[in-house]
Amino acid sequence: MRTVQTDCLVLGAGLAGSAYALHAAAAGLKVELLCLGTPLQANSDWAQGGIIYDTAPDPAQLSRDIADASDGTANPSAIEQLVREGPAAVKDLLLDTLNVGFDRESGGALHHTREGGHHERRIIHAKDATGHAILSAVAQRVDHTPGITRRAGFTAIDLLTLSHNSTEPRDRYEPLTCFGCYALDTTMGEITAFVAKKTILATGGLGGIFQHTTNQPGSVGHGVAMAYRVGARLIDLEYVQFHPTVFFKKGATPFLITEALRGEGAVLVDSRGRRFLDGVHPLGSLAPRDIVARAIKQHLTETGEACVYLDLSALTPDFIRERFPGIRAHCRDHGVNILSEPIPVVPAAHFSCGGVHADLQGRTNVHHLNAIGETACTGLHGANRLASTSLLECLVGAKAAAAADAAELHVGKFYLPVPREWRSPDKTPDPLLIRQDLSQIQQTMWNYAGIIRSPRRLARAHRILLELREDIQAFYRDCRPTRDLIELRNAVQTALLVVHAASLNPVSKGCHFVVAEEL
Repeated sequence: MRTVQTDCLVLGAGLAGSAYALHAAAAGLKVELLCLGTPLQANSDWAQGGIIYDTAPDPAQLSRDIADASDGTANPSAIEQLVREGPAAVKDLLLDTLNVGFDRESGGALHHTREGGHHERRIIHAKDATGHAILSAVAQRVDHTPGITRRAGFTAIDLLTLSHNSTEPRDRYEPLTCFGCYALDTTMGEITAFVAKKTILATGGLGGIFQHTTNQPGSVGHGVAMAYRVGARLIDLEYVQFHPTVFFKKGATPFLITEALRGEGAVLVDSRGRRFLDGVHPLGSLAPRDIVARAIKQHLTETGEACVYLDLSALTPDFIRERFPGIRAHCRDHGVNILSEPIPVVPAAHFSCGGVHADLQGRTNVHHLNAIGETACTGLHGANRLASTSLLECLVGAKAAAAADAAELHVGKFYLPVPREWRSPDKTPDPLLIRQDLSQIQQTMWNYAGIIRSPRRLARAHRILLELREDIQAFYRDCRPTRDLIELRNAVQTALLVVHAASLNPVSKGCHFVVAEEL
């Protein structure tokens, strides 16, 4: 087993992990950045709508919009940090340093759009591919920054803690402390122990535990599962946000249809063209995501229809071509001409509002283990996330965590023990069994722990997942680790944690909607 030692070990190279790496390296720290695939294989790359850049003299309305979208449950301190530090985080990195190609007005000013839950136009964007524009610029800077080593094709297996993985027996008496992770080099099939003074979980979301999701393949809550296994505090996992508008056509891969379309005037209608959301919420089609997703689900249940539609008739063809070229091209590839017909849409699992509990500097209850981005939960989103806060949360959280870590590393002494050797069987896991088990997890979560839940449905999900976990754990113990097997192990654990959290909370709030009786 090879051992690599560093100052900061970042697990995940989406916007949160990459931004942290840039800030840490700028502070003179050595960074190891692990990612599963290519630099752009992250949920951040698929973000369409935009990022909040609210430079209004009075930002109180943004604070109210975040709190209102959360159904009154968001952490006021986290909101205050985002609103206060957000503009500088965007300006310093994305505008001044990287010069990301955001859309601009004819006079050169940034173009601002609006999305669901927002009362003002405060979102900047790059057509309908904002995440790609941002992450590609950030990733390029990462790869040209001294002090950062990107390790592509590496997947973390388990976190290293003094109590479990040190070769010094007396370390088991120390406080709960992380000092890196074991990771699999998926290309070579070898295990490396990364030993670090600070370990940062930036592994993204958990939408992949559901049958229908907007997330990248493999987004099954890796950080949540690994953190749970070492005793980290988890919070708000029942609050899984379902995006209301995902392209629907039989045989087509689900594709996010940005909320910015509704911000520009598109509306949701049923098969008869009726604007069924107008009577549900004062904002109609621009209501917060949890309300819209639930209304669509209820409408489909009552009517038996397969989908609803996004009516773009209020938008001119020229505007659609210029503003939403990516969505137009994708829909055209699947036989839908959005210049002349509505887009068929359904909800899909999109964002985890909960995660590994972290303070406003990313610290968890495990010493030297941080969590940022979607993996973390500072309470910013409460029970439901406001649109276009996710990319901003990545920037603000990464900057704050890196600053706090740099201050601590420059003055503190860190004990880094020799990790235990990794040992595992040589047996190769059966990929067919892995695919079947993952499919069963996804179907169980979609059917019984999805948009609308009940105690009986959650109890059934819990029974199924418990049995599955026993089989998967036995499978895991008997085989050498592979990327798919690691993903399966983490998926079943994350799914159980989400179901457990949902079962403990009888109060419907935001994304978590529970009915007392079966529908």
